[in-house]
Amino acid sequence: MTAEIMFAQPGDGTIDREHDARKVLWALLAAIFIHLLLAYLLAVLGGVFSPALPIEEKPVELTFVDLSPAPLVPKNSAFMETDESKKSVEPPAEKTFESNANSIAASELPADGEAPLPSQAGKDRPMVDLETHSHSLQMNGAQPQPSAAPQENPKPSASQPTLQPPPLTAAEQFAMLTAKPKPEVDPSTKPASIQSAYRAYKERTRVSGRITNRGISSVNALGTPLGRYMKILLDSVGSRWYAFLEQKRDLINIGTTRVVFVVDRSGRVNNLKVVENTANEASANVCIQSIQEAQLPPIPDDLADTLPAEGLDMDIPFTIFAN
Repeated sequence: MTAEIMFAQPGDGTIDREHDARKVLWALLAAIFIHLLLAYLLAVLGGVFSPALPIEEKPVELTFVDLSPAPLVPKNSAFMETDESKKSVEPPAEKTFESNANSIAASELPADGEAPLPSQAGKDRPMVDLETHSHSLQMNGAQPQPSAAPQENPKPSASQPTLQPPPLTAAEQFAMLTAKPKPEVDPSTKPASIQSAYRAYKERTRVSGRITNRGISSVNALGTPLGRYMKILLDSVGSRWYAFLEQKRDLINIGTTRVVFVVDRSGRVNNLKVVENTANEASANVCIQSIQEAQLPPIPDDLADTLPAEGLDMDIPFTIFAN
């Protein structure tokens, strides 16, 4: 029997080289993976802990709101009657009120307010009066005597020589021949001029104004067609109201009756109605009657052209105070 003993012999090295190559490849892949993982972690952590980018600031928008109190009298809208003693030939530099005539603002007291009025002491009233006087329906004092009417054909007296007019010069004769006749004015188109002795009752009201010019209390008022027509209207209505008050004093209560109406171009009153009455029915009837019986002239064309088609809107408060 033959026994063979086999001994293992070493190989040629190919298997070992493949094994080492796999190790290097895996190591390279592992390194790449680790680097990618680190890069990802750095990107994530950097976004969390890095400061946020500054937000673009928008310009601040400011809105200014005027919180100052409104003036006591609306500028360039209210009517203020100008007394004869306060009329001015020159118009005021600042037109604050509509009026029947020009007046320049003045104040008897130093300015202590913001209203476009003179500062003065007086009573607290809803209206503004700059003087104090009672109402009057007739002219007080002596009346002017009418002059004697001239005779149509006066006869010269025998004892008085007749005076002959001096002869006309050549220039005067030429002026008479070339003079143009004055055009006749249609009385229907000319506003009536009401000369009234009526004065409304006024009592000084307490005012804190800004007028610095010293003098008798007055305002900056501009005489306008509207102001002149308002004067005629208020005088016509007011004179009748005071007359009716004298007749029905025992029937009328203290309070205010506010009436609105429209005056058309012809001077006719339309849409007359009472919108407020804290007095009584008798007071309202007196106010309505005073307006209905007022003789108002047609509105002048230069004023009517600036008004709405309906005419002049009026809002008059009639107030009776306790003594």
